[in-house]
Amino acid sequence: MAETTPHSFGGSMGLSSMSLSKGFVTIVASTLALILLCIIFAPSAVTAGSLMGSLPFAAVLGIVGLGQMLVVQQGGFDLSVPGSVSLAVVIATHMPNGQDAGLLPALIIAIGFALAAGVLNGIMVAYFRLNAIVATIGMNALLFSAVFAISGGVPRITTNLLAHIAGGQTLGIPHSVLFALAILALVSFGLKKTVAGRRFEAIGANPKAARAAGLSVKPYQAMAYVAAQILYCTAGILIAGITREPTAFQGNSLLLPSVAVVVLAGTSLLGGRGFPISVVIAAFFLNQLSQFALSIGVPYSAQTIVQALALVFGIGVYSIEWTNRFKKEQTSSTEEENHETV
Repeated sequence: MAETTPHSFGGSMGLSSMSLSKGFVTIVASTLALILLCIIFAPSAVTAGSLMGSLPFAAVLGIVGLGQMLVVQQGGFDLSVPGSVSLAVVIATHMPNGQDAGLLPALIIAIGFALAAGVLNGIMVAYFRLNAIVATIGMNALLFSAVFAISGGVPRITTNLLAHIAGGQTLGIPHSVLFALAILALVSFGLKKTVAGRRFEAIGANPKAARAAGLSVKPYQAMAYVAAQILYCTAGILIAGITREPTAFQGNSLLLPSVAVVVLAGTSLLGGRGFPISVVIAAFFLNQLSQFALSIGVPYSAQTIVQALALVFGIGVYSIEWTNRFKKEQTSSTEEENHETV
């Protein structure tokens, strides 16, 4: 993990500065190394056609990862990702019934469901102090109940308008990538350049110190779940446009990757500062890792194992304080030399 538990308001910010550099450098270096491996061992994974086909899904994962990051920053986990994404997909495809005129009302309803789910999650976790994992698992079950009620588990073809908005291109760039970059800019600005964003990160780093400083902790914690649901909903709508006939279970494959990209980006699972740019880069890394695995013959059924290994790698890298270890080894070596000299 990127940070240890902060013991003071000011101290946590200093540690976060170091983890930002460590997280960003680690994920960028890992991504460049992966691209090099693809070029050498699986060139088909980095062709223009392959990248254009996979980038939209990397963008979707980046958006979902940003939502999960906001929750993790407050020391929680959101396991309602599958239900949230799947419900947005179902509403965006079933309610319009292939008619472009019905798309806007369907999107408004999808956002309404997302807001309701986020508010309920926030109230349960922040105000009623329920365990985040238990609360969001329950919410996930409710959301899938709505999925089955609307779709009956049967897929439906998306509208032409949504396919153009989400699945089209501008100047050769997929629209989903443009949406992801716009959301990345919005989240980064909100977290790093606004008073509310700095308070949000300070509360995640040390809720007790924030409360002692006079900050209202619970509203910020609750808003993390609301904002996350909006991002999941956006990702689901994009999936509904990218995939011609999406299933009612499109969100199932995003839960583990959403946590993995947050960890790979260097965000502490104990809460604190988040690194939006690193999360999006990690989404591309994880998506490209899956493409590399498929290209060298790893079966699709083993993709979960690949993602789990990436998650373990991220936890292992950020759990080791390499700087402190190097200093200890250097000190130990110096003491041994002095002892031999004496």
